[in-house]
Amino acid sequence: MFDGFRLDFVDVGEVRLRVRHGGNGPAVLLVHGHPRTHTTWWGVAASLAEAGYSVVCPDLRGYGESSVPPDRPDHSQASKRAMAADLAALMEILGHSRFHAVGHDRGGYVVQRLALDYPARVGRAVILGDVPIGEALARCDARFATAWWHWFFMGQPAPLAERLIAADADAWYELDPGAMGEENYADAARAVASPAVQHAMCEDYRAGLGVDRRADDADRAAGRQITGPLLVLWGEKDDLAGLYDHDVLGVWRPWAPQVTGHAVSTGHHMAEEAPGKLSAILISFLSGS
Repeated sequence: MFDGFRLDFVDVGEVRLRVRHGGNGPAVLLVHGHPRTHTTWWGVAASLAEAGYSVVCPDLRGYGESSVPPDRPDHSQASKRAMAADLAALMEILGHSRFHAVGHDRGGYVVQRLALDYPARVGRAVILGDVPIGEALARCDARFATAWWHWFFMGQPAPLAERLIAADADAWYELDPGAMGEENYADAARAVASPAVQHAMCEDYRAGLGVDRRADDADRAAGRQITGPLLVLWGEKDDLAGLYDHDVLGVWRPWAPQVTGHAVSTGHHMAEEAPGKLSAILISFLSGS
């Protein structure tokens, strides 16, 4: 994995991020989701580097081997705004004043926040498998609550979720080395076995139900939008499209006037299930073709 990439730990202020980066050319930031680490991108990162991009793959704060910030009463230490600020600082430190950003799952919310909070820095944005948190919660119905019940379980006050997850972490996370690749699996499994990471990931969800939703609601009320090109992809075998009556782009249009997107013939973890297919789509979009 990551042949020719450099592994660093970079202080960005409140936290220290583990990051792999390599390649030369326009910068692309790849942001993982829950419960993965940056190694989820191993197949995609290699393809982008070969296509002439500088590729940056960090572990988000609280995930993988990045540091875990101290808790705040409102869980804002795990907010997507705080995570986006980390990544904006990281890219500046690495010499990338402007960059494209791709985010999956929880990382998609971070990319949304990057594009909203740092519009002069983000070129093209790609979000995989998400609608905005504020939209998801505003539209929540029995279908959503049944399918994505883990949002509300992990969002309960500590330490309820942490205790139940720790009782059988393997069963909860359901990591599959055959599907993920052995090295990617080993990295993710090592991370999710950590009580500190388990707690930080629950804090991510607690922030999602509170400060993150309020940030989205404030943006909508103010009419803030993602002004650059946005590509939204989702898996045909995933449940996102069904939750939004097969109109995912309709959910996104008020947020991003230049949004395009489509389903991909994968499940939820498309970077692991179809890295070649996803890489080809990303290269085409990021090049403007």
